[in-house]
Amino acid sequence: MEYRKLPKGNEHISTLGLGMGGIQNCPQEEIREVIKTAVENGINFFDLCAGGKSVYAPFGEAIKNCRQKVYLQVHFGAVYKENGEYGWSRDLNTIRQTFEWELRTLNTDYVDFGFLHCIDELSDWSDIVNSGIFDYVKGLKEKGVVKHIGFSSHTPSVAHKVLDTGVIDMMMFSVNPAYDLECGDEYGIGTNAERAELMRRCEKEGVGISVMKPFHGGQLLAANTSPFKKALTKNQCIQYCLDRPAVLAVVPGVRNLQDLRELLKYPLSTKDERDYSAIGEFTPESAVGNCVYCNHCQPCPAGIDIGIVNKYYDLSLAGDKMAFDHYSKLKVKADRCLKCGHCDKRCPFKVKQQDRMKEIAHYFGVHND
Repeated sequence: MEYRKLPKGNEHISTLGLGMGGIQNCPQEEIREVIKTAVENGINFFDLCAGGKSVYAPFGEAIKNCRQKVYLQVHFGAVYKENGEYGWSRDLNTIRQTFEWELRTLNTDYVDFGFLHCIDELSDWSDIVNSGIFDYVKGLKEKGVVKHIGFSSHTPSVAHKVLDTGVIDMMMFSVNPAYDLECGDEYGIGTNAERAELMRRCEKEGVGISVMKPFHGGQLLAANTSPFKKALTKNQCIQYCLDRPAVLAVVPGVRNLQDLRELLKYPLSTKDERDYSAIGEFTPESAVGNCVYCNHCQPCPAGIDIGIVNKYYDLSLAGDKMAFDHYSKLKVKADRCLKCGHCDKRCPFKVKQQDRMKEIAHYFGVHND
């Protein structure tokens, strides 16, 4: 299992997380077994939203002896109806009561990530602020009951408003090739450029991203439902998400132990099994030229780390003063490009990396004078 460090914290988060949405129909014994098996195989990041009220007790029992080893992502605004089904609310008292119940049922006195739930519209953000929910969560962080504040959203323009507060450590965002290449559903909000800008801002400001909907609701996994008319594998989709800027973990939902076993094939998969360069066949014009630092272009005959060179360039353009220093310390810089064309042929996003290397070398050369 690979782990990535939270930029604004000491937590090392497993790149493969687990969502509880869908598991509520399992027997409680199987829910416990799913969580225990996940932890035993190195998964330490769990999102508890949308699973239903019945998930909490077996989940709490499963982590009883390993609470310090796992990180819980809990949503303020996700509540549960009388029958136990998932719902949502902007009522502060309802949210407070739900959270107190969650702590008791999970047998813990803190959560690692307290998320402001589903901020898709500006009105959602206004409601959370005006109702006192935002202040409530900030107060819990001051007390140490919430270790990090985050939020979930599908909408780049609204997400920027929340990031403007400066208190966000993690964002949950919908990422998959269909959404990023502008051929998804109503949750794939924003153009390719807008989504890329949001993720690069998170990278620059040290806000981690946990990914929801990595398989586009399963549609990407079958040719007859994929918007590309070609199936991708779970391994390809997971790797695609992990290659996006600022992403720390992909959090697919599971329905049962069999679903978990399928996901656990990812850490054991080969580089070829994760290779999603096939999406280059259906990359729309609007996405062409957008380097996502995935390093599908490797190996570079000149030894350039093309992904990291692009990242430092983009961060520098965005005003990150440290990016120039990071670039200057690279042993092999953009000016070593041989113009062999190897990278251009392999890029899923059809970036003309030869031209890009010339542009980057000139930029850092000028700023070095």
